[in-house]
Amino acid sequence: MGKYSIISLIRNALAYHEGWEKAWRSPEPQNEYDVVIIGGGGHGLATAFYLAKEHGVNNVAVIEKSWLGGGNTGRNTTIIRSNYLWDESAGIYEKSLQLYEGLSQELNFNIMLSQRGVLNLAHNLHDLRELERRVNANILNGIDSEILNTQEVKNFVPIINTDPNSRYPILGASLQRRGGTARHDAVAWGFARSADKLGVDIIQQCEVTGIKQRRGRVIGVETTRGLIKTKKVGIVVAGHSSELARMAGFRLPVNSYTLQALVTEPVKPVLDTVVMSNAVHVYVSQSDKGELVIGAGIDGAHSYSQRGSLHVIEGQLGALCELFPITSRLRMMRQWGGTVDTCPDASPIIGKTPVDGLFINCGWGTGGFKATPGSGWVFAHTLATGEPHALNAAFTLDRFTSGLLIDEHGAAAVAH
Repeated sequence: MGKYSIISLIRNALAYHEGWEKAWRSPEPQNEYDVVIIGGGGHGLATAFYLAKEHGVNNVAVIEKSWLGGGNTGRNTTIIRSNYLWDESAGIYEKSLQLYEGLSQELNFNIMLSQRGVLNLAHNLHDLRELERRVNANILNGIDSEILNTQEVKNFVPIINTDPNSRYPILGASLQRRGGTARHDAVAWGFARSADKLGVDIIQQCEVTGIKQRRGRVIGVETTRGLIKTKKVGIVVAGHSSELARMAGFRLPVNSYTLQALVTEPVKPVLDTVVMSNAVHVYVSQSDKGELVIGAGIDGAHSYSQRGSLHVIEGQLGALCELFPITSRLRMMRQWGGTVDTCPDASPIIGKTPVDGLFINCGWGTGGFKATPGSGWVFAHTLATGEPHALNAAFTLDRFTSGLLIDEHGAAAVAH
């Protein structure tokens, strides 16, 4: 770092960021917009960005009841992958991964993408056969995926326990080398800054209190900052989707749960990939700061809470020590929960609702972060044209009456 850079850094530190240019504006709501997006998380911000960039629709408002990225976007474990089983899921998650691979350049904002690989472990013959089936399906869809045997897993992750006499012996794993992690808040900030530059209004501290309709068509949204008129509304609020649907007068086939995670004290680099296990019920990666980022399954009780529960923490830490005995002496630094909305088939809903002009993007369950750019890309197309893109055509609300479900419970693994 040069002399003048050091002086500038010290001066800005002492000034407590006074005079720094804001990354995006904080405008007052206009009376009317072409499109209003409810939800200022990654999916909502991505939708606004692609609406403006790909479709030239920039008279758009993103309204957020709290602060940007304060929901699941800021509360997840940052895992990215596209190795899902069914063609429909593989298509949209692979599109998302492809967008992630160029996102830092597209947004001119470093999202800290780390394609360190994602391992899904097999602990019995059933696990192994299911992984082999998924790997074969991935390959047919042009998605990178491979099977590792026990020794190859050990070579890839030296600290893992591959003792054949352990409670959950490792028979092998699937590996997607292009999978990995990204910085969750950087994804939100990058989309927000780029959308703002394209003319999108980002309005925080603005809670929706009602969906205004006339003759079955949306005409605006009631908020704590007044009525905002519009003919198109996109709902992208994750765990609170059912509440917004209730305001609009229809019911969604989703349930909301708390998904929790935690981080350990920072240590030197020991894990340079993402490891996931369904049977042992834990997934783990190491952050750039050295913390182990650890997640598990959802809390079984329906909830809108962002708090966790002790029995889930106990289970995931026991599983962690089972796979990585060297972690048993680490201390937990902090723990949190996020509210996820899950459909019966573990796949999202992206499309029209019974209300004309009202569209919804929800039901991502525990896999929302990895889908962020792809979700925004297809939802922007749907809002702009009024019809789904080929990649989200199967993810309609109507599939729960037609029976054309997309069952991804197996490929969702432990929670991701």
